[in-house]
Amino acid sequence: MSEIPFKNVAHSESLSLTSDDWDNNRRDAVESPEQRLKSAILKFGEVDAVEELPGLVKQIHAESTVLLPSSISEAVTEQPYKIPFYVALLRSLYDPSDVEGPPGAPPLARQILEDFWKGFQAYLDKLSWRDTRLCIHFFAHLTIAGIISADSMFGLLQSFTAVLDEFGVSHGRAKQAALCAAEGLMIAGQVLKQTSSSKVTDIMTAIQTYNDTTMTSRWIVLPLVHLHSTESNFNNVDELLDSLLLALKALDDSDFTETNNTYPQSYASFPALDSAEHPQFDLPSVLVPPEVIELDGLTNDDGEDVQVQKQEWPEYYIRLFDDEISPSPKTPLGYATRSTIVDVVDIFEVNRKECARLLLELPKWTSPGVFKPRPGAPAAEDPTPGPNWQLESTIIEVILGSLLVLPESSHKSLYYFGLITELCKLSPPTVGPAVGKSIRKLYTNLAEGLDVDVARRFAEWFAVHMSNFGFQWVWKEWIPDLSLDPQHPRRTYMRRAIEFEIRLAYHERIHKTLPPEMQDPASLTISEQPPGPNFEYDEADHVHHDAAQSVLNLLRGRAKPDDVIAELETLKSSLESSDTEHVDSVVRSIVVQSLLHIGARSFSHLLNAIERYLPLLRHIASAGVSSTGGSGNAEAKTDVLTAAATFWRQNGQLVGIVFDKLMQYQIVDPTDVITWTFANGGAVSDRNQHTSKYMSMYEWDLVKGALDKANGRVMIARRKVTALRKEDDETRARANARVGETMEVDADGKADELPASENPQLTAALKAFATLTREQKAALSCTLEGFVGALTNPDQRVQVQQVVSAAEWENRETWNSEQWSAWETWGWYRNFCRMYSPYLRNYSTTLYTISLSRFEGSSDPVEQLLHKTWNIAMGVE
Repeated sequence: MSEIPFKNVAHSESLSLTSDDWDNNRRDAVESPEQRLKSAILKFGEVDAVEELPGLVKQIHAESTVLLPSSISEAVTEQPYKIPFYVALLRSLYDPSDVEGPPGAPPLARQILEDFWKGFQAYLDKLSWRDTRLCIHFFAHLTIAGIISADSMFGLLQSFTAVLDEFGVSHGRAKQAALCAAEGLMIAGQVLKQTSSSKVTDIMTAIQTYNDTTMTSRWIVLPLVHLHSTESNFNNVDELLDSLLLALKALDDSDFTETNNTYPQSYASFPALDSAEHPQFDLPSVLVPPEVIELDGLTNDDGEDVQVQKQEWPEYYIRLFDDEISPSPKTPLGYATRSTIVDVVDIFEVNRKECARLLLELPKWTSPGVFKPRPGAPAAEDPTPGPNWQLESTIIEVILGSLLVLPESSHKSLYYFGLITELCKLSPPTVGPAVGKSIRKLYTNLAEGLDVDVARRFAEWFAVHMSNFGFQWVWKEWIPDLSLDPQHPRRTYMRRAIEFEIRLAYHERIHKTLPPEMQDPASLTISEQPPGPNFEYDEADHVHHDAAQSVLNLLRGRAKPDDVIAELETLKSSLESSDTEHVDSVVRSIVVQSLLHIGARSFSHLLNAIERYLPLLRHIASAGVSSTGGSGNAEAKTDVLTAAATFWRQNGQLVGIVFDKLMQYQIVDPTDVITWTFANGGAVSDRNQHTSKYMSMYEWDLVKGALDKANGRVMIARRKVTALRKEDDETRARANARVGETMEVDADGKADELPASENPQLTAALKAFATLTREQKAALSCTLEGFVGALTNPDQRVQVQQVVSAAEWENRETWNSEQWSAWETWGWYRNFCRMYSPYLRNYSTTLYTISLSRFEGSSDPVEQLLHKTWNIAMGVE
């Protein structure tokens, strides 16, 4: 039989196929009954839930033998906006009158609910808090529908309020437990209050009592801060538990009659179930599992436990719009709407495009009148009264609020950046204006006390967003601010945002997007030249030009490190004979700058140059013993860092990269970088606009990189010791078990154990861990002492005192560069304390004694503020 290609299935009679052809042209995959049913459940309500409901009920009854227990729980936890519809589905399954089946058969809904409870218990055992909370939403709606008994729902909520009374409960655990209890009460409150008003009051009181204990710690994580006051009553910031309690109290005051306007109840039209025919489901009692804290038995040089637990703080969300435009989370409907958006953003972190689509379709799942109709939508004949919030403004406000939470956001910043970009692509005419208004509002807040780390994230997002849309922004709106002091937050924001833009494009392109007023070098907004390298010895008239060229030629020729080191000795002799001062420093500067000049073409060139000449770098930085306790010479390491910063002084990002590589290859220690940064304040910041030893974003990036390096090394060493110790224990146990089988048992019934033998690997790992722990402690201590020194420096004391004064804050528009720089330094000190508090607490006593104890009992406002910030971060206040 002749064979011809399979080209057109419409004319199959003209084709001749072999069996191999059929094998190679496989049929479309056919969904299994399980897959078909699961898909139907997950897609339920996408078109019209009311019309889809009867058909889905029949499908579930027809295929009940293949129903997957996880289908409903997965639908609830992945699509929380559909929870009321899934309650309606379950309620429909209690009335199988239109479905053929054995008379008197128990409702399938009860079996599904029992399976769902098992899934909930699994979420709870794993402390998967979001899934647990969404399951409680489901149970609360079922309580309203009469399927779950009110008493058992009370018991479930009370099991979570019991967490709030645990001794030493962490804020993160207490916050999640409070959310579970409070949101369940918000949904089911109408039925629960009719059952027992006192139990409702007890739940609210338990949450309020815990929330009162968090008041002191809030000041350190406020996105807007006044240094002279610890008050947190800003109009445009909302704390999560505060908002929750206000919304809950508003519902309670109305006896929860507003619940049906707060949470859609698509099952409300169903008739009440006959309790005799369909007894209510009683939720089993539960106990919230304790937090899992793995103790590995490792201690630092003070004998203190070094297990680091992430510190949780109260959550503040910044508001960008008025209550008429976006929902206030202090109201029941506002809180519920915002919570739904946050859950969608969290759940769909794995797929930002799908997340953006679902967010713009949110009105489909909310009650009519919650959001304004989209432009072009047909006008309703009978408009539903409601807040009519702007959907896009609400979404952008919630996303940016989540991005700017202190001390860090729940997800990587790039996820929030990308999500906003996807929203703009899906609906440019409506999302674009909301983004523009958000940028303007945040820019306005820069001078109102916006936290320095929030301002940094704002600048990063602005730059990334501009890069996705052609770097188009109406810079002319900000031209009047060029008259402000160069260190004013708005001026520094412009410079930083533009620098971030240049990192994402190139200097010339960004330069052209700016108005002439900002292009002018006198505006100190953008440099005239691209942020390129600066080889100090490149000019022929430089006194050390010939010496530098000789070293540079050796490096270009890929000479061996030993040959270069030998040449350096000759070079030193010639410089000494020419009466050059600080010969060693000059030689180190020439070597480092020449090496960076070789690697300036690209990142790979930089790495290749450093790796090839590691022996050379170690040689110039290794004479003597470092004052920090590590290997090397403190002066030599300072020279190496200074040379690197000088070479890349027009590019703060490259300074950080080079410093990181020098630490990675252990040419310098993290403590060396921190010491150098505080000693050379202003060397790499803001186009050298200030020379005093203050801290700006650029210096903070260097300090943060060093601290992260020290902490990361300790973490790696800890994991290695833990793994080796576990392996050693298992080896000993197996050996003892084998020997125990042949050894005689003593009178007490115990077999003699094998003597403990030395494990060389474990011993070496423990020594390395002890060394790295000391390095970590030194880095933290050096940073704290650096901030204390900068904020109590006699030469800067006047400016530092002024920025913590209420009277001076009211006159901040007249502040000079020194005052604004002092204010920013205070901000980075707060950021250091809150961000690294888990590490600082391990050494709190020692660090306090070294840096802060000398100010104890002081009446000086600066020293008092230093103490207060430290005490809040350490949990003392």
